[in-house]
Amino acid sequence: MAEFIKIYNENPNPKEILKVVAILKKGGLIIYPTDTVYGLGCDITNTKALEKIALIKGIKLDKANFSFVCNDLSHLSEYVKQIDSPTFKLLKRALPGPYTFILPGSNNLPKAFKKKKTVGIRIPDNTIARTLVEALGNPIVSSSIRDDDDVLEYTTDPELIFEKWKNLVDIVIDGGYGDNLASTIIDLTDDIPEVIREGKGSLDIL
Repeated sequence: MAEFIKIYNENPNPKEILKVVAILKKGGLIIYPTDTVYGLGCDITNTKALEKIALIKGIKLDKANFSFVCNDLSHLSEYVKQIDSPTFKLLKRALPGPYTFILPGSNNLPKAFKKKKTVGIRIPDNTIARTLVEALGNPIVSSSIRDDDDVLEYTTDPELIFEKWKNLVDIVIDGGYGDNLASTIIDLTDDIPEVIREGKGSLDIL
């Protein structure tokens, strides 16, 4: 059964962060808070963990559209092809924030994503999420936690999330109540930005 860990966003406990990172490095799955909905995540470099998430989500790994959750824009050069100045300025203006930006993938993508032409980059405005990535040393691959409820698409209460997911993951982080709106997805692979899904993020950035 999963461990249920309370971590405060204002001042994440380093001991708890390292405990979660140790699980991630061993191929474990975590549920953690972002600046929007709670996410299901694993270490981007661990193929077996990625396969577990794909299995849970009921999709093939090579078809999955997971987000790469980063600590800052320094990861771009690893996973994204060189981008122009206006695109970089847009990213700098919007991030950290409730956005997922679709960008052209580089040749350095992890083995599981080698066939991907694009990647979804996410830098949430959430200290817990970014501290985890910083301590891990590379991005967390993430997918939103959806609810079976027809009215509420996303569960916001971490205790309810734990009850539902405790036998599927290794750690559930209680970082307080989540949001019920996912991130706004913006495709930047063409000359004109295209909004794929409106979510929490404002479109005033465009």
